Amino acid sequence: MSTQTDVGEIMPDVAMEMADGSTQGLSAFRGKPLVVFFYPKDDTPGCTTENLDFTALKPQFDAAGVALLGVSKDPSARHAKFAAKYALTVPLASDPAENGSSDALGIWLEKSMYGRRYMGMERTTYLVDAEGRIARVWRKVKVKGHAAEVLEATKAL
Repeated sequence: MSTQTDVGEIMPDVAMEMADGSTQGLSAFRGKPLVVFFYPKDDTPGCTTENLDFTALKPQFDAAGVALLGVSKDPSARHAKFAAKYALTVPLASDPAENGSSDALGIWLEKSMYGRRYMGMERTTYLVDAEGRIARVWRKVKVKGHAAEVLEATKAL
């Protein structure tokens, strides 16, 4: 298990497949602040709410010059379907199955539910500065009010 990447460290630059099928690393966002929110699975209640909340606030993030990116292990075709179903405007990326950003960040980890162990994404959000350095981390995110809290934190950059 990898250790968790923290504030002050450079955000790992792992190539991810975008919902449109293109491939892009997080370094493509350098030059402006970036909010990267990792969530477990498309089209589940908490993940849908989180994506809708960030979509609702996207114009304010845009006005502040902050890019947004939602990331899960779901394939890009599923992201495209999810985005279309809910009219999501935040770009979504598919983290590689192995050795992806979530692995490098230490947030793809063993979980347990009803006594069953499995690998899963820990809902985590990163605020990354224009130079690619992690400015703030929210771990084990509770969805309600989270997007607004992140928007407020971007003002400190």
